[in-house]
Amino acid sequence: MSADGQGRNHWFDDEAGPVVRPYAMTRGRTTSAAQHRLDLIAVVVTEPHADDPEADVTLSPEHVDIVGLCRDAPQSVAELAAELDLPVGVVRVLVGDLVDGELVHVNRPVPPAELPDENILRDVINGLRAL
Repeated sequence: MSADGQGRNHWFDDEAGPVVRPYAMTRGRTTSAAQHRLDLIAVVVTEPHADDPEADVTLSPEHVDIVGLCRDAPQSVAELAAELDLPVGVVRVLVGDLVDGELVHVNRPVPPAELPDENILRDVINGLRAL
């Protein structure tokens, strides 16, 4: 008898079929080979030459899904995780694989330290209003 006391296996869901653990999708990896820094708001864009990712036998269905989603419209890492119903850590590894394979590229957000000072922007607006 299994741990649930009913003779059922926890690795199987009657309605959904076999359950795949997230680490199985990444083959146990928690980071990609190149250690890409992927913030939740980093935007993933499909490369124009990524015509048919389904033809690449090295890609998992999740990889193919990411390329397809980002082809329709650029997606943030957080949006991809929500759309695919996968943990963010798994999506980061999968996106890192796709960056390494040159199927997608990532546009990182501008660090707050590089953004213009709010006071300068306010002074510019006030100066424009004074014209």
